[in-house]
Amino acid sequence: MSSVAKGQDFRAAAPPRPPQGPRAGSAGTLLGLPLDARPREKLLTRGPAALSDTELLALLLRTGMAGKGVFALAQELVDGFGGLAGLLHAGAEELKRIKGLGGPAKRAELLAVLELARRAMAQQLRSREVFSSPDAVMHYVQLHLARQAHELFAVMFLDAQNRLIQMEVMFRGTLTQTSVYPREVVVRALKLEAASVVLAHNHPSGTVQPSRADEALTQTLKSALGLVDVRVLDHVIVAPGEALSMAQRGLL
Repeated sequence: MSSVAKGQDFRAAAPPRPPQGPRAGSAGTLLGLPLDARPREKLLTRGPAALSDTELLALLLRTGMAGKGVFALAQELVDGFGGLAGLLHAGAEELKRIKGLGGPAKRAELLAVLELARRAMAQQLRSREVFSSPDAVMHYVQLHLARQAHELFAVMFLDAQNRLIQMEVMFRGTLTQTSVYPREVVVRALKLEAASVVLAHNHPSGTVQPSRADEALTQTLKSALGLVDVRVLDHVIVAPGEALSMAQRGLL
């Protein structure tokens, strides 16, 4: 028997291997769908706006897991985080706890999308007056701070045209409080030649209502920065799915 024949006999005797991966055509993969139901083809022919949140996320995930198709996994993520906005605010550890996202590849892709969203929004805020879109400011702060496990205090430093110079997390605290040192904020504002600032911090407890300490801190920083002609335009408080502008509430 020739070596080719031996190889043929060996392959014939081996048990058939079940199809694996994206080409399996199973219900758990995008290639298992009819052509007109596949999100990639739908996006290319009809545009991204034609896809639902679940379809867009399924396109990013590409495959599901044993016993759970990609669309079921995508829908579970959308529901579990309260929509795409909540999912984009999720951190690496939160994603790691989701069954089906245990591997690093999918988590890395989702975190890359989050970082792209942050950078795109930062670029937008640098190119035009921040307060031409106050909602964009709150969304930007949410992307940075909303789902942090501990309190963070950040400052958005703005130029004379109210365009973003940069945002910096200046103080880190515990689950319930953060120590803020006004002198350090003043020094940093002078170094960056900022004309104004937006203060921002998160409430891990989930409520965005300002405490009396928040109000007192805002006034202290407003007075300290005022001595060097730097205005405090707003103090934004965020939590998962929520944001509050103290300026809009008349608390400045």
